[in-house]
Amino acid sequence: MDIKINNYYYLMAGVLAILFAVTHAWNGKSVVLPVLAVTDIHLDIQIIFRYVWHIITGENLVFGIIFMILSFQREQSKPRSAAWTIVTLLLIRLMVILGVTAYYDASALADTLIDSIAILIYVAIILLGIRGRRPMATNE
Repeated sequence: MDIKINNYYYLMAGVLAILFAVTHAWNGKSVVLPVLAVTDIHLDIQIIFRYVWHIITGENLVFGIIFMILSFQREQSKPRSAAWTIVTLLLIRLMVILGVTAYYDASALADTLIDSIAILIYVAIILLGIRGRRPMATNE
């Protein structure tokens, strides 16, 4: 059985997504979610905030696994619809982040800069994978 990486961009996207999942979970556990316990936020709101936080962690993990699998697919035209779906979801996620932030506190948009750049780089890598270009020369 010959296992070969057929799309290095999808592989990079998969690794990035898993890294995003780990750092999102870690940041939530160590920084964001503990604040909920020491504030006067109603328990129902705390629960909603926690599961929404973990939904994003779970999505990132699933995206990472999908892209890792897609990177080994021989026929690269078939995974394109899955990749386009994930790109669409990521861009909608970015629009929601920026839109909600701008609506409630436009001055806080600068705080979204790192996340926005990370999402755009991630989307660019996926788009390169969709186009089927190789990021480095291979000896084939």
